[in-house]
Amino acid sequence: MDPVDLRSLEGAVVALERPTWAMRIVNLIGMPVEAATKLLPARAGAIVSRATTKAVRKALVAAVSTMGKKHRGAPSTWLHRAAVAGSGGVGGFFGLPGLAVELPISTVIMLRAIADIARSEGEDLASVEGQLACVQVFALGGPGPAGDVSETAYYTVRIALAKALSEAAELIAARGIAEEGAPVVVRLIARIAARFDLVVSEKLAAQAVPVVGAATGAAINLLFVNTFQRTAGGHFTVRRLERKYGLDVVKSAYEAIAGR
Repeated sequence: MDPVDLRSLEGAVVALERPTWAMRIVNLIGMPVEAATKLLPARAGAIVSRATTKAVRKALVAAVSTMGKKHRGAPSTWLHRAAVAGSGGVGGFFGLPGLAVELPISTVIMLRAIADIARSEGEDLASVEGQLACVQVFALGGPGPAGDVSETAYYTVRIALAKALSEAAELIAARGIAEEGAPVVVRLIARIAARFDLVVSEKLAAQAVPVVGAATGAAINLLFVNTFQRTAGGHFTVRRLERKYGLDVVKSAYEAIAGR
């Protein structure tokens, strides 16, 4: 692998295998996420589950029906961060009930940020595969599967989602997003939402800490979007290198770097 590409891959490994979300939350609110979680009401889990499923569904529809196809240069990093921070401020003000409204909006804004990063790495967003790769990022932003040392967290999640992504891409390419309720699409949404749920639960727990709600909601959402932009940068760097060198070569190099 070219030395420049190898350095890019090293950066991607750091972004994808060393998530900083939980530690940055600790620095912001002054307590571990696990402790903050205890402040959530009993019904929070069901609310988060419904909100994440709705958010992923909205993102999927946006990805395959309205996502711009033309490369527009460097990603609009701070524009998207400001928009998500603003929606987080509103969500923080209304607390748990506001999540159902705020999260789908924030998720679609983040999707735009992810798409900009994908374009900058040469991803073909005219293809259903490229569009779904953007939505896939929401499954990559959380912690890796516990106890699995046979694969890196990133490739473990990708392999776990591969069949669901392939089936959904084939159906959407043939029939469009009108088949949103088809079992293969529902299954993909559920798989991604289950992973996205982990990060959203941590976000909600942090917002539950009794400090200035709206301001904290904006700050937490800024960390939230930054996490997924960082993940997207790593993900689409890996995909760019896979197109150049092949999956096996990149995966082997990736896992060697992760092992170090």
